Amino acid sequence: MTGNEPDTDTDIESDGACGTDHGDDRNPVLLVRGDREFLVQPGEEMGTDLGVLEVPEDVEPGQTLETHLDEEFQVRRLRGPDLFHHFERTGAPMVPRDVGLVIGETGISRGDRVLDAGTGTGVLAASMARAGAEVVTYERDPEFADVARENMELGGVADEVDVRTGDLREELEALEPSSFDVLTLDTGDAADVVAHAPDLLVEGGFVAVYSPFIESTREVVEAAREADLANVRTRETIQREMQFDDRGSRPSTAPVGHTGYLTIARNE
Repeated sequence: MTGNEPDTDTDIESDGACGTDHGDDRNPVLLVRGDREFLVQPGEEMGTDLGVLEVPEDVEPGQTLETHLDEEFQVRRLRGPDLFHHFERTGAPMVPRDVGLVIGETGISRGDRVLDAGTGTGVLAASMARAGAEVVTYERDPEFADVARENMELGGVADEVDVRTGDLREELEALEPSSFDVLTLDTGDAADVVAHAPDLLVEGGFVAVYSPFIESTREVVEAAREADLANVRTRETIQREMQFDDRGSRPSTAPVGHTGYLTIARNE
C-alpha cells in the first residue's frame, strides 16, 4: 500500500548494518543512539562511524551495547511504526496513521486471513501480520515483490505473509471462496476486485480500499454498492500536527496532511 510521506526532522538511518539474514526465528532489534537508528538481526556485526559493534545472538531489548570505540547504543524492540522508517522502499509506503485506520476499522486480529493487493513496500502487510493475521498479498512488479519479501524477513513476519508476484484479478478463480476475513486493496483497479468481494470474504468480512484520488474512490464505492456490500463509507485520511513554542500553540503549517481516501464496506 502506498501513501504520502510526512516531513520529519529525525535523522533515521537503516543502512548501516552489515551481515547476512540468518533465516531463523530470531527477531530483529533496533539499535538507538540519539536520533540515529539501525535495524539489525541478532548475531550481526554492525559497522558505523562510531565503531564496529558485535550484536550478541541473545541480545535483548533494554540492553546497552558498546562499539569497539566504547560508543554506546541502546537496544529497543521493533514495533509496528518502525517498519515505516526501516523497510526498503519501492515507493511511498502507507503512513502509520493510515495503517492504524485500516486495522482499527476492520478489526484485524489473531487468526484472521487477509487478502491484500498492491503490496509495494509491504508496511501494511507486515503490520497486519504483526497484529496476528495471516496475509496473502499480490504485487505485480517482480522486483517490488522481491523487496517486499526481504522486508517481511526484516520485520520478522516472513512466515505470516505470503508475497505473491502477479495480478490479483487474474488469480481470483483460483482462490478458495469465502476464505478471507478481510480484503485490503491499494491498486488503481481496486473496483474490479471489490466486485468479487462477496465471493472472497466470509460472512461479516470487511473490505478496506485505500485510494489516492477521488475518481478511483467513487468507482470503488459504486462497485461496493453494486455488489450489495453493507455499511459502505469513505473517509479522507487527514491529520494535523500541533506545534507548541514560545509564541503560542497552533496546527503545523507543514503541507502534508491529506494522504488518501479510505473506503470501508462489509460482506453481509
